[in-house]
Amino acid sequence: MARRREARPLAEHYGDLVRVALMEARPSGLQTRQLITATRLTKSQVERGIRHRRDVGAAEHLTPIIWRRRDGYTFSDDPADWIEYEKKQFRLILGRLTRMITGTLNPHLARYPDDEWAQLASAQLTGVRATLAQLTK
Repeated sequence: MARRREARPLAEHYGDLVRVALMEARPSGLQTRQLITATRLTKSQVERGIRHRRDVGAAEHLTPIIWRRRDGYTFSDDPADWIEYEKKQFRLILGRLTRMITGTLNPHLARYPDDEWAQLASAQLTGVRATLAQLTK
């Protein structure tokens, strides 16, 4: 059974401030600098609060916080918005994974083609990469 990490009191406090600010802004969202102003937190504290709210929201099946360039952070009740956000996140992960494979793992295999660990990593990551590519469509 997965264990939920206990929230530290500050993360919980920051998360509450972020939630209140976003609820007051609904249906609009808030950009990071607007959240900083509304909550009187620093940028890192706002980011920590958002991470905490996402963790709590996931554990309690609440409306997720998403981010869009035009709206900033927002609570959206529309599953299409969630899917759009999820696809963007998968694209980011796919890009990072692709750069890691092409920039580190492939040169490793080129120099040491019989390296058992590099072969295993390559085989496993090929599947992950294909899955992420499908999820971004």
